Amino acid sequence: MKKPSSLLMVGLAVLCGPALAGEAALETGSTAWILTATALVLFMTLPGLALFYGGLVRAKNVLSVIMQCFAIAGVVSILWLVAGYSLAFGEGNSFIGDLGKVLMAGVGRDTLSGSIPESLFMLFQMTFAIITPALVVGGYAERMKFSAMLLFSAIWLMLVYVPVTHWVWGGGWLQKMGLYDFAGGVVVHITAGVASLVAALVMGPRRGFPASPMMPHNMTMTATGAGMLWVGWFGFNGGSALAADGNAAMAMLATHIAAAAGAMTWMTIEWVRFGKPSALGVVTGMVAGLGTITPASGFVGPGGALVIGLLAGGICFTATMYLKQVLKIDDSLDVFPVHGVGGMLGTLLAGVFSATSLGVFSGYGFADGIHSMGGQIKVQFIGVVSAVIFTAVMTWVILKVVSALTGGLRVDEEQEQQGLDISLHEERGYDLL
Repeated sequence: MKKPSSLLMVGLAVLCGPALAGEAALETGSTAWILTATALVLFMTLPGLALFYGGLVRAKNVLSVIMQCFAIAGVVSILWLVAGYSLAFGEGNSFIGDLGKVLMAGVGRDTLSGSIPESLFMLFQMTFAIITPALVVGGYAERMKFSAMLLFSAIWLMLVYVPVTHWVWGGGWLQKMGLYDFAGGVVVHITAGVASLVAALVMGPRRGFPASPMMPHNMTMTATGAGMLWVGWFGFNGGSALAADGNAAMAMLATHIAAAAGAMTWMTIEWVRFGKPSALGVVTGMVAGLGTITPASGFVGPGGALVIGLLAGGICFTATMYLKQVLKIDDSLDVFPVHGVGGMLGTLLAGVFSATSLGVFSGYGFADGIHSMGGQIKVQFIGVVSAVIFTAVMTWVILKVVSALTGGLRVDEEQEQQGLDISLHEERGYDLL
């Protein structure tokens, strides 16, 4: 038998070596996609969420909200590198990871997580860790001290976000049960929404609420930020497939359909109820659709996504009206009724529309070991309830501790009346004010 040439042997080694050895290999296409998705998710916070929230507050507080988003991005990035990533995704136990990857110990250029560099996986997850406490800003906007905000965000990241992330994505107890949370319905939206509600209750309403209308000062800014969120959400949900494949493509399609359905539903309800559709309504409905499809995006088809988006627009609208008009709770930028309620709804509906027996509304099947819709919904319900209770209790405790350490969470009456831009940062958003 003729001996193969050395060139042929090299070719065979390149093509078959990893497969024969059972080793993971870097996939350049998937790596390129997750690099892009990572940038898109950071783009959601800076500048997307910063502009979205900045336009929703009064003019005297616009810079304070943008400043909070930037500061949170900075402090979370450092904490995630130091210990957050290791505790969230380290082996540990069913409730928290270990400290084996503090400061990315043992992770080099060639270290892989699946088929992408682990450094990239860590960075992708960092952008999720950034946007979650940034979302909470909407619950206490226009009234929290900057020092209290920084300390609260740092502690909350480590004691709430990191453990829940480990439960759901890091090999924790909810992941082992078969919880479906593709891109953060529990990890991001429920935790942020519940934390916002608790913060609003602990701090009390803005002075003048609800008697004085506190309308957005710049809807052009808000709509611009909302558009950035819609685009960035393709990285948020599509990137969570962690590969450039059909799963990522279908997640992006489901994301877009739910956003459109949520926007049109909220707009239509406003139009019928108040006589005119509003830009605020259409962008809020869009965000409701996006937040609600997030946990289900990789498990449902476009038909299921359409229903989820329609339900998101109606249910989140109703929750927003009830919270503000009936309960009189000043969750300033509607984080709980949009993100919190949307995250709960989407997590539960993932258990419904992942079923393969719903015709055009079918999804892609239940988790391993779960054989019925009822079984999947039960796991989803446990995930929702556990995240709500844990987040509510821990957030309340953290706020009380931060209040004691900073001499109170809230600026004084004069500072609130003057506006946080001048009173806390000695800056103005607009020279003509």
